[in-house]
Amino acid sequence: MKHIGYLAILPILGLLLGPVIHNSATPFILGLPFLLGWMVIWVVLTSVTMAIIYALDPARAASKAEINRR
Repeated sequence: MKHIGYLAILPILGLLLGPVIHNSATPFILGLPFLLGWMVIWVVLTSVTMAIIYALDPARAASKAEINRR
């Protein structure tokens, strides 16, 4: 479970490498030019990724158990 922090690398890679790999304005995502749509999608996916990391964080579970014991 200590490797869960590596999930935080996914949004960084998505936001930085996506536009480099596919730099085009002609395809559209939800009516937006590709790069803008790509960034919007990764902003949402970043929130989802951080929520998953928060839910699976063993330190949070341990502190929650400590609070419940009191």
